[in-house]
Amino acid sequence: MAAQQSQGIQTLLEAEKEAAKIVQQARQYRVQKLKDARAEASKEIEEYKKAKEEEFKAFEASHAGTTSTTQAALDKDTDIKLQEIDEIFTKKKTDVVNTLLSRATLVQPELHRNLKKPNA
Repeated sequence: MAAQQSQGIQTLLEAEKEAAKIVQQARQYRVQKLKDARAEASKEIEEYKKAKEEEFKAFEASHAGTTSTTQAALDKDTDIKLQEIDEIFTKKKTDVVNTLLSRATLVQPELHRNLKKPNA
């Protein structure tokens, strides 16, 4: 009976070693699958980034002409308005100077409103 017990113990030890090997292989398999999944995800992310970058560049290129033409039109309008302001200034400069001079030299002395006149 002792031989059977030692043989049973030996069988259990071998089964335990085999189970440990299977568990180790499963862990290695899991780790490898995680690495593969991360690599695949990184690859997909890079492809997505490239696609979106190309999409953005295409959008930017299609709208760049619109921006430059709009800027040119705004610059032209600004120049026209500045010329109009200069013309108005030139036309009205002498009138404004004369009005200011006439008002500055026109003095009418009067008593201050808070000063009370003595009753005479």
